[in-house]
Amino acid sequence: MPTKSETLLKRFTEAHGPSGFEGEVREIFVAELEGMGRFSTDRTGSVVCDMEGKGPRVMLEAHMDEVGFRVQSISASGFLRIIALGGWWPHVVLAQQLVVRTRTGKKIVGVVGSKPPHFLPEAERGRVMPLDSMFVDIGATSRDEVLQMGIQLGDPVAPRTSFEPMARKGRYLAKAFDNRVGMAAVVEAGQKLARLKRSNHLLLAGSVQEELGLRGARTLARHARPDVAVILEGTPADDTPGFQQDESQAVVGEGVQVRMHDPSAIMNPGLAQLALETAEKEKIPCQLAVRRGGGTDAGEMHLSGEGVPSIVLGVPARYIHSHNSIIDLSDYRAMVDLSVALIKQLTVRRVAKLVEYL
Repeated sequence: MPTKSETLLKRFTEAHGPSGFEGEVREIFVAELEGMGRFSTDRTGSVVCDMEGKGPRVMLEAHMDEVGFRVQSISASGFLRIIALGGWWPHVVLAQQLVVRTRTGKKIVGVVGSKPPHFLPEAERGRVMPLDSMFVDIGATSRDEVLQMGIQLGDPVAPRTSFEPMARKGRYLAKAFDNRVGMAAVVEAGQKLARLKRSNHLLLAGSVQEELGLRGARTLARHARPDVAVILEGTPADDTPGFQQDESQAVVGEGVQVRMHDPSAIMNPGLAQLALETAEKEKIPCQLAVRRGGGTDAGEMHLSGEGVPSIVLGVPARYIHSHNSIIDLSDYRAMVDLSVALIKQLTVRRVAKLVEYL
């Protein structure tokens, strides 16, 4: 029998939810937390489960969207052209299966194609093919047939990948670990915190359109007005061939990542230190990260209002922004455990101390 964690990860990763089309993910979030708080959304679609309580407004948040595509055009012979939603490396797109979701919710499978290498000049065969030279083949023979299937311009397109256990126990393969691993952890940590005493006002949240520039986090922060934010992420692993092992900061199987810095945000030093001390005290495996690239919802969250002390906790995931990424369940559980333990400590006094500068 699958565990609660495995079931949650399967449901979230297999949901169809490119940026701007997060409805299926939001439905899972609401269904899992039904009866635990009051639900609301901002006007872009980010969702909050307000679990109430006395004390500072503490937000536990992740983004709901995954990288995907939209239908940009339909050819006379029935092929689809697509545009990217989020950061895609063309290397990983060609020959992969995709799913188009129509306005009515019907899902249509296709495969990404291009002119075969046999017909390309030799100079072009070794180059990375740009996305606008690719197309999606859904088996149709005409534009009219595509339209009869219900596909229209602008329909969202997502990778077609199942959540699968790997041969090594505890390792899983799926799409969208960035950031359904964060959404599953928000739900599971929230369910645990609902049974525990705490001295804060807890807000569980999922944002939209993070992959398009942290858009949802901006409106979510204004809607929810947190005093402190803990952001959960599926962070890119750096433990595969080509990396210097002694410099790796996101190793699969070595614990939750506590991110101190990336180009989008300098995390609150006091909150980061509290996270590290909590991990040590609770014997939760963790790894510290200072990142040269990337960004998270903390980039918008920490600048909301007069400022929101923020921290990012991450599960290392290999090959994010592709059809197939890999995580270790022990890292996910470490993130859930650290989230719960950290939030229990965020009292009025502790949160006030995070922003004492005089």
